[in-house]
Amino acid sequence: MKYVFISLLVMAVACAPYRKMQKIRSGETALAISVPGDEEFERSREADTVRIDSIRGTLEEGPVIMNAIRDTETGEMVATDILAASVVTARFRNVAERAGMVSVSFDVTVPSGMLDSAWKLKIRPVMRIQEDTLVLEPLFITGSGYRQAQMRGYQKYREFLASIITDTTDFIRVGQLEIFLQRHFPQTYAMKRDSALVTDDMERNLFGVTQKDALEHYTMHGKIRRNERRKAMKDKMYRMYVKDPILTEGIRLDTVITLDHGAFVYRYVHTFRTRPGLKKVMVSLDGSLYERGECILTLPFPEELTFYISSLSTLVDDTPKYRMLVLERRVYDNTRAFIDFRQGSSEVDTLLEGNGDELARIRRCIGDVVARREFALDSLIIRASCSPEGTFALNERLSVARSESVKKYLETYVPERWRDSMKVSSLPENWEQLMKLVRNDTVMKPETVRVLLDMMKDLSFPDKVERRISSMPEYRYLREKLYPKLRSVGFEFHMHRVGMVKDTVHTTELDTVYAAGVEALKRLDYKTAHTYLRPYGDYNAALAMMSADYNHSALAVLERLDVEDPKVCYLKALVLSRLGQLQEAMKYYRLALAIDPSLEYRANLDPEMAEIIREVNINKHF
Repeated sequence: MKYVFISLLVMAVACAPYRKMQKIRSGETALAISVPGDEEFERSREADTVRIDSIRGTLEEGPVIMNAIRDTETGEMVATDILAASVVTARFRNVAERAGMVSVSFDVTVPSGMLDSAWKLKIRPVMRIQEDTLVLEPLFITGSGYRQAQMRGYQKYREFLASIITDTTDFIRVGQLEIFLQRHFPQTYAMKRDSALVTDDMERNLFGVTQKDALEHYTMHGKIRRNERRKAMKDKMYRMYVKDPILTEGIRLDTVITLDHGAFVYRYVHTFRTRPGLKKVMVSLDGSLYERGECILTLPFPEELTFYISSLSTLVDDTPKYRMLVLERRVYDNTRAFIDFRQGSSEVDTLLEGNGDELARIRRCIGDVVARREFALDSLIIRASCSPEGTFALNERLSVARSESVKKYLETYVPERWRDSMKVSSLPENWEQLMKLVRNDTVMKPETVRVLLDMMKDLSFPDKVERRISSMPEYRYLREKLYPKLRSVGFEFHMHRVGMVKDTVHTTELDTVYAAGVEALKRLDYKTAHTYLRPYGDYNAALAMMSADYNHSALAVLERLDVEDPKVCYLKALVLSRLGQLQEAMKYYRLALAIDPSLEYRANLDPEMAEIIREVNINKHF
């Protein structure tokens, strides 16, 4: 009878995992995912339960216990969570976006029917964000028997590695080799512990045998070959012994369950950067069950949770902002081109280095002006300038000739109606530009710069000044580096607005900088929004500051705004709540609802207003 009872007991134990598996396959036992319940309720429910935080250790330190509780009767720490009868089953939750980041939290519940000493459960939370599907860091719930099997595999592999010989002397019959050397190489044997150099003559005995020959003879080559084969088998043996490696990175939790009479609950918190237009994310679970390192069952997805994202950007004020603009009837524009000429020549040479690009740029510039139909050209003045080399009179004639040459070149590229408006002027020697170049030069010594600037103070006789400069040691540097920058052609466009009679008109235009800041706020680009909107110090500026989590700055702006604006009151309530000033926050929240009761709906969607709403509702009953 005793043996029959033992046999029945063994059969019952063996059938337990099978019955668990059948319930899992049928869906009777399944993973669950839910949003966390009310924190106050959870604290009251767990008043008699002692919880400890996660204890993470190395493999040698034993199992890792997660969410352990103390049994109130036995006092034993149990590595599972015992669920009360009431479990939150809400399938959605509102979450707040702060400074571009969103945190979602959910409870992963594993029933006791999925926990077995011989099993390992892998749970992968899956998040759907717009068109993307992201697999989050997995959870591993490992049975103690499964972990012991893993550790035995590691131990077997370590024993295999220990069997690989690393000391090369183990491959030599050292005792026999020493006897041989003592008999046939007595001089060498005498130097057994001497590091002195042994010559080739000393190394060879009367029979023509060298010490290398003797070493080769007494080496166990078969043993070496077997050892090399073991080395080559390391990867294969690792896969054979370690069927399921223990992961230490890229996982959220690996906990070892020592008892399986209660359900396991893990509070999963994931923080991610939000995206433009993101209104909600969905979270579900994917699971696999392992036994002896093999996947024996793929678990179905539980019903997914939906997290609706509340962003302050939805409170943006779309009212366009305009700025005052003063329009002048007459418009002036100018540009300059570095067109090179051969020495003493006024002919436009398109083959000289740089001339082609500069002339093409001027043609594009003229084309842009022609395309602007709101402007009419009054005059285009072309002014060529020369460097101080040569006499002033010669440079004056040369600059006029060069201006005429450029005008003639461009006449073929401008509309016929413009040609009578093209005028020429000249700047014989561009001393003003030379003084700027000398003043900003970083190569010449400071004292040299001061001397040159002092020489150019009085330009009543420019030829005399140029002769004095040419006598200086730095003249070659000036001619090669600075003078070429003085040989340029300036273009001055004098225009007027078509149809405008008054010299000045005041009008308004859309403030594009402000509009760009508002668009950046809608795109959740809070850094750009804050940069653009901060100088305006208005409602949207405060909203941008709060979105970027600059709460004190936002409050300072809101303090200057009209408290009769319900949205201003709402933002003040929110930012005061963030800063821990709950009573003041409640005052502005009530004021916001008094002006615009519809904001109560918005507040119910905003998790950051939850505490304020709760306090206001409590106070209604007193």
